Amino acid sequence: MALGLGWKVKEGTLGPDEVVAPDERLDWGRTVGLGAQHVVAMFGATFVFPLIMGLNPQLAIMMSGIATVAFLLIVQGRVPSYLGTSAAFVGGVAAIRAQGGDSAEVTGAIFVAGLVLALVGLAIHFLGSSILHRVLPPVVTGAVVMLIGFNLAPVVANIYWPQDQWVALLTMLFTIVCAVAFKGFISRIAIFLALIFGTLLSWILDKTAGPITSVLGGATEATEHLRWNTAGIGDAAWLGFPSKTIFNADGTEVAGWHTPSFSTAAILLVIPAVIALIAENTGHVKAVAEMTGADLDKDMGRAIGADGVGTMLASAVGGSPTTTYAENIGVMAATRVYSTAAYYVAAAVAILFGLSPKFGALVASVPGGVLGGITVVLYGMIGLLGAKIWKENGVDFANPINLVPVAAGIVIGVGDVKMKFSDDFTLSGIALGTIVAIGAFHLARTIAPADLRHRADGVGADGGTAIATGDRVYGDEDGIDDLYQNKH
Repeated sequence: MALGLGWKVKEGTLGPDEVVAPDERLDWGRTVGLGAQHVVAMFGATFVFPLIMGLNPQLAIMMSGIATVAFLLIVQGRVPSYLGTSAAFVGGVAAIRAQGGDSAEVTGAIFVAGLVLALVGLAIHFLGSSILHRVLPPVVTGAVVMLIGFNLAPVVANIYWPQDQWVALLTMLFTIVCAVAFKGFISRIAIFLALIFGTLLSWILDKTAGPITSVLGGATEATEHLRWNTAGIGDAAWLGFPSKTIFNADGTEVAGWHTPSFSTAAILLVIPAVIALIAENTGHVKAVAEMTGADLDKDMGRAIGADGVGTMLASAVGGSPTTTYAENIGVMAATRVYSTAAYYVAAAVAILFGLSPKFGALVASVPGGVLGGITVVLYGMIGLLGAKIWKENGVDFANPINLVPVAAGIVIGVGDVKMKFSDDFTLSGIALGTIVAIGAFHLARTIAPADLRHRADGVGADGGTAIATGDRVYGDEDGIDDLYQNKH
């Protein structure tokens, strides 16, 4: 069928090397079981990042399911994927809030970024992917991903970690152990397990050591408080649409469903995340093509555009930005089942979770110290994924065309350097760093001697991608996805 809903049923027991293609499915009993695995795989990151961005996690879970359905319909069932919350926007959102922006401005900026991504996907679909690789070669893509991640270091240092430094430290160590000491599924849900560990540890310390005195997020003075405040969970209903307002464990107000508003300054701060999403979606399509043996190059633009549509749908009602998830790639690689029917099941389950305010209250209660331990790993990994993009693509930093422009862009982005153009318009941090990295690179390439241009063109000039293929390299964000990635 044109929408990819006409699955052929595979009966009986699968052999060890037998695969289930995207347009096939097992019986519904096993399909539901596989869908549940996909929910668990995407679950942790999908609600952690809304928490970090100050958006409603219950709404994010629900809209991730809706965005996934839209994605599968747009790609006509040829590219199996789950759209979870993207980490690529965390830095831009933090910058918006630091400048006094509210949740409506945040989701408005995310909506515009989704629109840009959808238009990029449309252009790639009709013009081919070569234009993308010329504008965003690996050296530039890696630089943007790196500055997005490292720009977030002050958020960890000044907001989350100080709320409970010892819980943060132990949660960080637990995350590292889960990600490294275990293989397969355990390592893929390391963030989710660390969140549970840190929350339980906070509860135990509340019972044994009593309240802690620290500065909660958004506050200016230290107060005595419980590490894990569960006051709002008991009062929340089991079923219902996400409310218009909830409160995090630190007392900060979080908007529920709402209409976005649009600010030029806010939009400029999140637009660089589009570059990361392009890289991630490209990697996702390449990874699925490699695993299934299908030629999906013609679907590249459609997949990128579908992610943009998913982000627009989610942010239009106050939800979080979306992206394809490596965790779910891992589930497919482990099971050798690529059926999109399992993803429709996962989407339905996510929508049901999103219709439970009690679930939303539970997620919102996660202690700040726990988020500190998780984000110190996640933000660093986002930054280091930029270096991985360089390494996997053999970027030559002995060539000043590559070295000088991106060096300037990274320091501007990480150091939050500001350029004030007027009382009402300032470029800084991620936005300014991205503009410098891209613009200065192409300026340097234009004015450089021919021999340096020739050396620079040796990377990616043959139409190679701006990310590594084979094993997937992610730009976002959910750069964090690489935390769960094992060699398949």
